[in-house]
This record gives sequence, C-alpha cells and structure tokens, in this order.
Amino acid sequence: MPQPDHVMALPVPDPATLDDDMRAYFAKCTEKLGFVPNVLQAYSARQRKLRTFAQFYNELMLGESGLSKLEREMIAVVVSSANHCYYCLVAHGQAVRKLSGDPELGEMLVANYRVAPLAHRQRAMLDFAWKLTKEPWTVDEADRQALRDAGFSAEEIFDIADVTGFYNMSNRVATAVDMIPNREYHGQDR
Repeated sequence: MPQPDHVMALPVPDPATLDDDMRAYFAKCTEKLGFVPNVLQAYSARQRKLRTFAQFYNELMLGESGLSKLEREMIAVVVSSANHCYYCLVAHGQAVRKLSGDPELGEMLVANYRVAPLAHRQRAMLDFAWKLTKEPWTVDEADRQALRDAGFSAEEIFDIADVTGFYNMSNRVATAVDMIPNREYHGQDR
C-alpha cells in the first residue's frame, strides 16, 4: 500500500509564489537531489521560517563539527525512532544508508539502534541522544562524562545535544502537520 500522496495535511503554497531567493534554493535542491524535500515545501508556507530552518539545518548538519555527517544523521534517525517520526525516519534513514554505504545500518538504526554493531563512540553518542529524547529530565553529569569517556570534546557534546534537540523539534512539527517524506527516499541507496 503506498503512502499518502501529500506534502502535509495543511496547504502548501505554489512554489512560483515564493520569493526569488527561495525559488533559487528550491532549484538548487532539485539540481543536487532531483527533488525538493517535502520538509522544505512544508516550511514554504512560512517563508521566514523556511529561511531560518534551512540556515539552521545547514549549519547543524553540514557545518564545522567534530561529529561526522554520518554521525549527525545517525542521531537524527535514533531521535526519530524514539519519536516514531515517519518523515524523518525515511529521509534520514536514507542519508545513513548513503553516507555509510550500508543499507542494513540504516534499517537497524530505524528499528532499534542497539542491535547495530557500533563503535563505542557511536554507541555512547546514540545512548545519550536516546536518553535526552525519552527522559530529558534524567540527563546529568554522569551522562556527559560517559561522552567524555568515549572521546567526545566539550564542543562535540554540545553538537550532540544540539542535533538531538533539533530533531526532537522537527519530529514534533512533522508529526503535527502529517508531513510525508518524498517517495524518492524509499528506494535510494539500498
């Protein structure tokens, strides 16, 4: 049975009505990815928020960090698994498959990251992201120390917390508006 055929449950503006910079951004997405991710189309209903979202996403996921792009995507998947966010599981699961070259890793992280044969560093990072998502009030110095013990610097710990927080917010927005992932994600990098 195919997934629903909509971007989100709320109206999405015609891309032709977007400001020049946003139309150019969508054109760049199409050039690089072959499509405009539905999350961007959804945010286009509020162009100032779209600009802010895109800028923050690009800094968070592509900016300078001791965390690799793959590690940041792994956090996105584990947070989305904890939150049962269909959009982000599909979209970021595909990114994990692509960046790792391992379709099984993407599936393990989507279903239960604990079954994945991960390096100690990655396991500690994902344990922290899971706990911060599921029981944020219980995170304490012992959890930060576990990250230090796994080799993370203070800046990297901040980045883990930042990526985790961003995807918790994104998951809730995607779920609230019934955002549906682009069909293209499903078949990529398998």
